[in-house]
Amino acid sequence: MSEQTVFKQTRAYKMEVAEDTLNNPSANTTFGDVVNNRLGRRDALKGMLAVTALSSTTGILGTAISATPASAEALTHFKFEEIQHGVDEKHHVAKGYDADILLRWGDPLFKGAPQFDPMNQSKAAQEKQFGYNNDFIGFIPLGGSNDRALLCVNHEYTNEELMFPGLGRQDKAKYVGMTQEIVDVEMAAHGGSIIELKKEAGKWKAVIGSNFNRRITATTEMALSGPVAGSKFVKTKADPTGKQVFGTLNNCAGGITPWGTYLMAEENFNGYFWNKEAVSDHPNAEMLKRYGAPGQWYNWGAYYDRFDIAKEPNEIHRFGWIVEVDPMDPTSIPKKRTAMGRFKHEGAETILNKDGRVTVYSGDDERGDYLYKFVSKGKYDPVNREANMNLLDEGTLFVARFDANGTVHWLPLVHGEGPLTKGNGFENQAEVLVFARKAGDLLGATKMDRPEDVQPNAKTNKVYVCLTNNKHRGSKHPVDAANPRTKNPFGHIVEISPENNDHAASVGTWNILVQGGNPNKPDQGAVFNKATSENGWFGSPDNAAVDGKGRLWIATDQGSNWPKTGTADGIWALETEGPQRGTGKMFFRVPIGAEMCGPCFSSDDSALFLAVQHPAADGAKAFPGFERNSTFEDPATRWPDFKPSIPPRPSIVVVRKQGGGAIGT
Repeated sequence: MSEQTVFKQTRAYKMEVAEDTLNNPSANTTFGDVVNNRLGRRDALKGMLAVTALSSTTGILGTAISATPASAEALTHFKFEEIQHGVDEKHHVAKGYDADILLRWGDPLFKGAPQFDPMNQSKAAQEKQFGYNNDFIGFIPLGGSNDRALLCVNHEYTNEELMFPGLGRQDKAKYVGMTQEIVDVEMAAHGGSIIELKKEAGKWKAVIGSNFNRRITATTEMALSGPVAGSKFVKTKADPTGKQVFGTLNNCAGGITPWGTYLMAEENFNGYFWNKEAVSDHPNAEMLKRYGAPGQWYNWGAYYDRFDIAKEPNEIHRFGWIVEVDPMDPTSIPKKRTAMGRFKHEGAETILNKDGRVTVYSGDDERGDYLYKFVSKGKYDPVNREANMNLLDEGTLFVARFDANGTVHWLPLVHGEGPLTKGNGFENQAEVLVFARKAGDLLGATKMDRPEDVQPNAKTNKVYVCLTNNKHRGSKHPVDAANPRTKNPFGHIVEISPENNDHAASVGTWNILVQGGNPNKPDQGAVFNKATSENGWFGSPDNAAVDGKGRLWIATDQGSNWPKTGTADGIWALETEGPQRGTGKMFFRVPIGAEMCGPCFSSDDSALFLAVQHPAADGAKAFPGFERNSTFEDPATRWPDFKPSIPPRPSIVVVRKQGGGAIGT
């Protein structure tokens, strides 16, 4: 089976073929090796990390207790009646809460924008409508009000078999049904949306036609800034200056800065590039392979030369960055901040360090790749927003090495330091950043099990790393301390504590908070607190959010592997402190085939915004009673409209407590 076919079958799925290609050939230590060294191979192989042994384990897994259900309820920080595991055509939320649809793919955002018509889509219409496959959500209050805000939403990618009538899966048909008009709609459905919200009668509503509203797409003008701007690696025929680029792609998670800008992370950019036959003649053929390019998951390169690596060999280097957008100015030009490195960014979550500098955490979402952080050179000025607008252009990018003694070392990606020299293939800092993966290889960073969202907690200064899964762990990637299970289909969460609460420090300590899977099946090696109920465990943690009280909430992405847990993806509240540490509690569940993305709280915690991505896509063949591939005409669910003429639509859901109040209290 070709890589392209595998990708199309699982595409929501976090571009699963990208992680299956094993693009990291380095001999670097894996996180599994680290755990193995710390705990001992014999104990790890015996399943010592299973929940049955957790009560006797300290240090790496924290301290567990044998809590009774009654004491668990009394001690929990989360006051809601959890929902049950399961899967069906609808979404579900905890009792006492409403979960309303706020925005759907195709909803008009501007005055005069056409209403959604799935039978007559066009580039012009989609550019004025809410995009497809909503992922990251950012919330920015307006004017210090609890009643007005901007919502910033990423649109990661498109599923043509669910978007367009009569098209079906194009991988098996070799794209014979695709046209430039369809490609243009796909490009317009990518990127992001910025929407003003207003609270009316206690409910948030989109302000259609607001001057703040904006669509960012795969053709939006952007600027390259920082050390790579103007370098030879990003100059093209269309842009000989190497400073102007059009569009952003595969925007997965993201972040909001302390000065109120919106960070869009470019993840699986490699899949949009075309012409595998030209790889051997490419000037950076080795690095194309290291980044899994060209993936050729879309046929955009058949219509636009910039996506053909033979015709524009440097265009691919202009993607894989963090894009900063000023949502307060819809006419502003977004900037790709190259000082933060080029890789498959999953998220860009910021925390203000105690010395005033800003730290941004980001995972490289591929099996066997690395965890990074960026520390700004300059300091945040709380009274001068303009002074902060270029903070992300200067600073130091670090990659993580996890040691078996519980120490994490942050290794600087700085040209001329250590192995990052001309003799090892790096002429300057621009080359280090363009090929950050290679730099991480040489520095000896730890290979991780798909590092996705990385969420710092400003209340505790701890950092939570969601590691989604790695089916190659134990075979091609040996187990280690921070990635302790063979094959690891269910993922885990690593907790990092920076030294002296200093997020700019070069060292810290780490523990494993939980290991996903069913604790009642010892062979899965799941680790949760014994107080966790039969519905409180989860698999494949992906995104995370910390509410105003410092509590952690986890979103999952099992892809088509949800039958292995028997439940759809959703939101779980997760205890991180005290005797209930490691206890999960299920709050929300998505419909069949969907992925749970973008948990984001309003500033007063009275609303939780959730992104339900690609409903009907993942694992439809395993859905009892359906058991076939989903298509536009025949989807596994028609959520959220449930009308026979309307296909499933990725949507934003807003959850609020009936009668008001903070979520989860």
